[in-house]
Amino acid sequence: AHADSDRLLPRNTPPAYQQECASCHTAYPPALLPARSWTRIMSTLDKHYGTDASIDAATQRQLDDWLQAHAGSSKRTRMEPPQDRITRSVWFARKHRKIESAVWQLASVKTPASCGACHAGAARGSAVWSMRPRACFIGSSR
Repeated sequence: AHADSDRLLPRNTPPAYQQECASCHTAYPPALLPARSWTRIMSTLDKHYGTDASIDAATQRQLDDWLQAHAGSSKRTRMEPPQDRITRSVWFARKHRKIESAVWQLASVKTPASCGACHAGAARGSAVWSMRPRACFIGSSR
């Protein structure tokens, strides 16, 4: 069964997910992408968005199985985003539509993929990703 809670890392998150994935970026909840997106991401780790993120075969299998089991299946995550990027999904664009482009350029934010810059619970996989207005709405019309 797929988990549709897009705000929480499942309780059974493998330690390897934090060690391998969160060492470079936010440990995204698997429900933020559909299963096919995770399949493509995991099958191209040698060229993971411009970086070689290769891992050993056993760890790759473990993480791929876990991602598939917890991939998004809700209405908003069924559609695969361009280039399998969470930040290019329709729902992400809608949720962040009032954020001015200058905010993404702030040193404290840098990129839309830096979830923890604005959402306090992102790094912990918290169910409540509270906002940090000081970092994200400086100059924003929100």
